[in-house]
Amino acid sequence: AGFWNTWAQRTLKSALTLQKFNTNRAKNLVFFLGDGMGVPTVTAARILKGQLNGQSGEETQLEMDKFPFVSLAKTYNTNAQVPDSAGTATAYLCGVKANEGTVGVSAAATRTQCNTTRGNEVTSILRWASDTGMSVGIVTTTRVNHATPSAAYAHSVDRDWYSDNEMPAEALKNGCKDIARQLFDNIPNIAVILGGGRKYMFPKNTSDVEYPGVAKHSGTRNDGRNLVQEWIDGKKAKKGHYVWNKKQLLSLNPNNVEYLLGLFEPADMTYNLERNTDTDPSLPEMVEVAIKILRKNPKGFFLLVEGGRIDHGHHEGKAKQALHEAVEMDKAIGLAGLMTSVHDTLTVVTADHSHMFNFGGYTGRGNPMFGLAPMLSDIDQKPYTSIIYGNGPGYKLVNGGRENVSTVDYQENNYQAQAAVPLTMETHGGEDVAVFAKGPMAHLLHGVYEQNYIPHAMAYASCIGENREHCSGRSAALRPVLSSAAALLTVTRLLC
Repeated sequence: AGFWNTWAQRTLKSALTLQKFNTNRAKNLVFFLGDGMGVPTVTAARILKGQLNGQSGEETQLEMDKFPFVSLAKTYNTNAQVPDSAGTATAYLCGVKANEGTVGVSAAATRTQCNTTRGNEVTSILRWASDTGMSVGIVTTTRVNHATPSAAYAHSVDRDWYSDNEMPAEALKNGCKDIARQLFDNIPNIAVILGGGRKYMFPKNTSDVEYPGVAKHSGTRNDGRNLVQEWIDGKKAKKGHYVWNKKQLLSLNPNNVEYLLGLFEPADMTYNLERNTDTDPSLPEMVEVAIKILRKNPKGFFLLVEGGRIDHGHHEGKAKQALHEAVEMDKAIGLAGLMTSVHDTLTVVTADHSHMFNFGGYTGRGNPMFGLAPMLSDIDQKPYTSIIYGNGPGYKLVNGGRENVSTVDYQENNYQAQAAVPLTMETHGGEDVAVFAKGPMAHLLHGVYEQNYIPHAMAYASCIGENREHCSGRSAALRPVLSSAAALLTVTRLLC
């Protein structure tokens, strides 16, 4: 009993230090987005992290677990109970809920209808930060023009318009721009862009630098533009560097870099478990370089980091891939914590939506995360894995019954966990997601709220965006924004 009582008292002591809120202005904003990282994924990633360190896992703390403020965000899109990554990205980056499949446009826009774009554009917190002189950056393990990052800079009624090649003729005729082009056109001073998506930047059939002659990796653009070369030319006099592999990235001296574009794969980056550690950087490695470049700005920075392939692992029913992606993002969160200070940096970690992933089955303490439940099913007398999907590609019938998992290697990296309903792709889940916050004004992220509230709270903390009445001057120096009493009043007003 002594062990648990002592631990609880230690937790209490730590909680009592939070009675005085941190009301500094947030000079820097760091936003970590675990795509598809619902609460069951967070819990499972925590246990996996502990087990990778030789422990039983349950008592382990993720880096995000150490954040003092945790709240819940409601993720539904304006037209969807269970949302997608585009509509949610518009909410947590632009502050406005939107229709599924659309990025950077309000709910007045209709997916795929180019002519509903104009007049319905909404800007993001990355834009608000950039407009006040902060340095801004994007780091992702997906394509840099994928749903999550694109809501930071693009206005598109279809998240799938990666390059003009993926757009209908009518949309092009009506003047809609593909997302890759908007990455470079809309906010020309994004200081750091790191991720995948190389092929969308080059003219059709241009051979890829890393996979020459592999057709599916070749350029896709029909307009003949080489967006990478255009970027390089435009940044020549501004210490701009383009890299496409890990060696080039890590050989840069961040002090001599003002602008960095790194595109490490033709499409999404590979799963961390399959990553070529010689040629492709890890998420923590990308984050480290990004912060070193961005933090040189005395006015501060905004950095969006996406652990984007947690979602892909789940869609494919590959829990092991998904959870290792989540652990990798947690490492990046720890690294960012070491490189910044809670006194002047507000860090937020959340997910866009959940998945039909869960684990259970009365497993014993320290049961391997990818292991079996301790009992056979009392219906079909076969073993089952603790991890189960509600739907997805893992559904399999063998001789008219459920597959006997003991006949396959269920610990394998790409094992597809059993699912109740057969689908080619497992679906998102509809429950609320956790939001972890630390740093200046982190207490504004409390309770249960609509997902689009997040950037409003972050902008308030940093004195950017439209609500700045509480800001006395806008210097980057640390100073109180509000007394605790006034802060509470403001919060109360926001909630009423």
